[in-house]
Amino acid sequence: MIVVATEDFEVYHGVVNELRERGAEFTTQEPDDPLPPDARLVIVGPDEDVDEAAFDGEAPDRADVAVVPADPAAPREAVEEALAVMRGAAGRTVVGIDPGERPGIAVLSGDLVVAAFQVPATDAAEVVRRELEEAVDPVVRIGDGARLVGARIVDDLAADAPVELVDETGTTPYVGTGARGMGDVLAAVNIARLSGERIEGREIEPTAGEIQVIKSRSRERSDDNRTITESLARRVARGELSLDEALDEHRRE
Repeated sequence: MIVVATEDFEVYHGVVNELRERGAEFTTQEPDDPLPPDARLVIVGPDEDVDEAAFDGEAPDRADVAVVPADPAAPREAVEEALAVMRGAAGRTVVGIDPGERPGIAVLSGDLVVAAFQVPATDAAEVVRRELEEAVDPVVRIGDGARLVGARIVDDLAADAPVELVDETGTTPYVGTGARGMGDVLAAVNIARLSGERIEGREIEPTAGEIQVIKSRSRERSDDNRTITESLARRVARGELSLDEALDEHRRE
């Protein structure tokens, strides 16, 4: 049983909401109330500990109860740590990424999916970095599709954690009616569960087709039906410029 015992209202509110969202079994009490006999873990505020009075009566021994402090600004991290302790082991943090214009991102602790996202490609690295904070021995696994987007994400993350390139063949599942948009996230879960080749970065030479796609997007993006040059499109493909930066540079030429 998880017990929330804190006088910090912000911690209480955030942790309880996170536990309810996870469907976790928990109870709440005042810090100095005796713990229930089946208590295994107590979540407290950042500067709090479990009061000695909590171990009176039929409460378990202090040595048998884990204590997890929660930051009021980051209750989810405390809840994930608590759930990992209740499972018996934290497990390695593995982040799977299905690259694309809106990559699917899945965060696994051991075999358990603890978080999932689908965000614009420009936000992917920051989301992953946030999820890796405080992680012990993490690894990022990214699918080998969507080469240009994937290469930029790899370059953005190479300094933050080991990155493995995974053959993503067959990782995208069939998605039935009512689950539209879930395919990329589920693919990210499957990618996270596959070992890949350790890489430090990806050097990608864009194909003629990829260059043409970027040029077409520049025309669609601009207000004056402007198409950037092939050299600018190549720099966009390599991640040296954003599409908007390339359009601005083209206007100045």
